[in-house]
Amino acid sequence: MDEAEAVSRLKRGDIAGLEALVKAYQGRALRAAVLVVRDAQLAEDVVEDAFLRVYDRIHQYDSRRPFGPWFYRIVVNLARRRAAQHARELALPDEASDGESALESALSAVQAGPHAMAERAELREAIWEALGRLTPAQRAAVVQRYYLDLSEREIAAGLSCSVGTVKWRLHAARQRLAKWLRPLWEGSSR
Repeated sequence: MDEAEAVSRLKRGDIAGLEALVKAYQGRALRAAVLVVRDAQLAEDVVEDAFLRVYDRIHQYDSRRPFGPWFYRIVVNLARRRAAQHARELALPDEASDGESALESALSAVQAGPHAMAERAELREAIWEALGRLTPAQRAAVVQRYYLDLSEREIAAGLSCSVGTVKWRLHAARQRLAKWLRPLWEGSSR
């Protein structure tokens, strides 16, 4: 079943439409939520809540627009609120989580020797830690722009704020990330 048919069926009250959307969007939504809330269990709750909202509010969705950006805005907005409620620094999980896998694949898909793998693990941990130091609003903007590939205009529409506000959050986040990660870059160039 394609996306348009799934949405149409869901709008008619057919739960099979929601099932198709869950299969299509759950994985990426979960990874995005983990990047924002920094906790796999909390991210699962966020995504579950997002799908419940889709079910409850599907009549508000404009079928002439792509479903993905609309849904991902719901996910990120919920994740941002949950992260703000549970604002705390979290350690990098000991075992691989979906968020860690997303960061790892974003950094590099190339297999390397033990030394390069150790450097990649150090870089991955530093990025994870730096993302955690951003405010939830900045982290949400970064995830939406650079992970979900939403435009600044789409992000602004989803957050009910101006494009300028989104640009400011992205700029501030990039500045902070650059400051925190600069020692790592400078250390690797020696």
